[in-house]
Amino acid sequence: MNILKIGTISILCLVSWNTTAAERWFNQAVVDHGAELFQQNCAVCHGVNAEGTSDWKKTDANGNYPPPPLDGSAHAWHHSIPQLARSINEGGIKLGGVMPPFADKLSDQDVLAVIAYFQSKWPNEIYARWHDRNMQ
Repeated sequence: MNILKIGTISILCLVSWNTTAAERWFNQAVVDHGAELFQQNCAVCHGVNAEGTSDWKKTDANGNYPPPPLDGSAHAWHHSIPQLARSINEGGIKLGGVMPPFADKLSDQDVLAVIAYFQSKWPNEIYARWHDRNMQ
C-alpha cells in the first residue's frame, strides 16, 4: 500500500471520527506548504487563487477542456481525496484536458498539501457539502 493510500485512510478515519463538517482535515502548516507547491506547479493554469478559467466547461479551439476552478466554484468539491489525488498524479489528458501528470514531480504528501491548499479556498458551505458527501 503506498503512502498516499495510508495517509488518506488515516486522514479519512481521523476526520470522520473527530470533526464536524465545518472543520477542515488540514492545518495551516499543510495549507502553507500546499500554497507554495500550488504556485510553483498549478497556478499557471488554475490561477493564483485557484480560480481557473472562466469558460472551463467549453472545449477550446483544439477540443481540450481548459483548467477548471479549484476554489469550490466548480466540480472539484464532488470528488474525494483519493479521486483528487489521482487527478493530480495522472493528469487530465485522458479526460480531454491538457493537465500533465505530477506523480513523478510531487510526493504523496505534496499532493495532499496541494489538495489542502485549494480546499482551504472553499467556502464553509461547499466544504460541508464535500464533507457530507465524501467523509461519511
